[in-house]
Amino acid sequence: MKALRPLVMSGKEVLPVVEGGKGISVSNGESSGAWASAGGVGTFSGVNADAYDENGALIPQLYHGKTRRERHEELIRHSIRGGIYQARVAHETAGGEGRVHMNVLWEMAAAEQILHGVLEGAQGLIHGITCGAGMPYRVAEIAVKHGVHYYPIVSSARAFRALWLRAYNKFRDFLGGVVYEDPWLAGGHNGLSNSEDPLKPEDPYPRVKALREMMNSFGLTETPIIMAGGVWWLSEWEDWLDNPEIGPIAFQFGTRPLLTQESPISDAWKQRLLTLKKGDVYLNHFSPTGFYSSAVSNPFLEELKGRAERQVAYSVEPVGDLTAEFMVGPRGRPVYLTEHDRERAQGWVAGGNSVALKTPDTTLIFVDPAQAAVIRQDQIDCMGCLSACNFSNWAQNEEGTTGRRADPRSFCIQKTLQNISHSEDVEHQLMFAGHNAYRFASDPWYQNGFVPTVKQLVERIATGY
Repeated sequence: MKALRPLVMSGKEVLPVVEGGKGISVSNGESSGAWASAGGVGTFSGVNADAYDENGALIPQLYHGKTRRERHEELIRHSIRGGIYQARVAHETAGGEGRVHMNVLWEMAAAEQILHGVLEGAQGLIHGITCGAGMPYRVAEIAVKHGVHYYPIVSSARAFRALWLRAYNKFRDFLGGVVYEDPWLAGGHNGLSNSEDPLKPEDPYPRVKALREMMNSFGLTETPIIMAGGVWWLSEWEDWLDNPEIGPIAFQFGTRPLLTQESPISDAWKQRLLTLKKGDVYLNHFSPTGFYSSAVSNPFLEELKGRAERQVAYSVEPVGDLTAEFMVGPRGRPVYLTEHDRERAQGWVAGGNSVALKTPDTTLIFVDPAQAAVIRQDQIDCMGCLSACNFSNWAQNEEGTTGRRADPRSFCIQKTLQNISHSEDVEHQLMFAGHNAYRFASDPWYQNGFVPTVKQLVERIATGY
């Protein structure tokens, strides 16, 4: 394979290999610092990052506020404290090598406030901010104020054009690179537009070529593109290296760093990765963010599928085909379904899914009483971890609500990501992964349960494999 050419990123020459940021404690200071120490760009997550006390004990993220607004403020304090803590760990672990970046989601709770808080508290320890999950117009202004570079995450040339014309053209000197995240192959939340089919993946090459052409038209010929999603062996991307149509290129790895000795995920999660088969990771649309996301198929996602499948349209008055009376709720209030849907609903009730929950789309879903209790309690316990949440109807505005009914077809993303990050339970939680995760099982390097250090992984990646 062609030799990897170093790139200048965030003010320093580094290997063009980047650790992808994975939220809720999955990319932490230890893993990102080790990646930077190996000469690349390490990325820790600034989304509800963990902090530890002076005795090395995890500080639990507990919420005592009686209202969502009060719990939301507690979450902000947790997030700033955790981000500063992980920045310090990453800086110390890196030992002055590579670069350390922090990843945040623009649609997370109080993104701007948390960015300011962490960057102020960790001044000089963070070299760059990567930011996606939305249109982060103001991330450039925030980064520049604190003297760090910014790296927007986009999934199309069109998205970058909008960001550039509205805001980034004023802060061109601090644009460290543009992350192209493939919406069909990357793990976690994905930037599929309404015009793109989740079932019809597109070749990333012409999309990245279009992004480069757009960037060149703005005079950004030397600004790197970071290819994220679907990258496993760099030998498979050799035609992208030294390619004038692509320009300066780096590659981001999100899933492969999960299986390293420094990775903070549980042993159960690491072992599960080694057993995945092709197709075990798929795009789903259950996230309370409203985005598609890629995660491992397990009982957690199967339960969400079941909710969506046990769904019927209803009316509070007989209208059109909705004339078959059906009683819902503890008081037995009537709603009206089609005759066919009433038969289906009666079957679900007889099978144990006896609780009907209303959705914002004038439909009912049917779940068992235990699951209904969990859904309701999770909605009550909401701490406002997103700028807007479909599941709980929280929104970061004066009213504290989206104005829509809470959607029981979704789930509390904060709860499940905290649980999978801090327990051995990988079957009943959301397990994000990229679509190439099945390659752990067939890659000869990982046979016999081999788990490399981050340094070994970076060195291996540089060989092309």
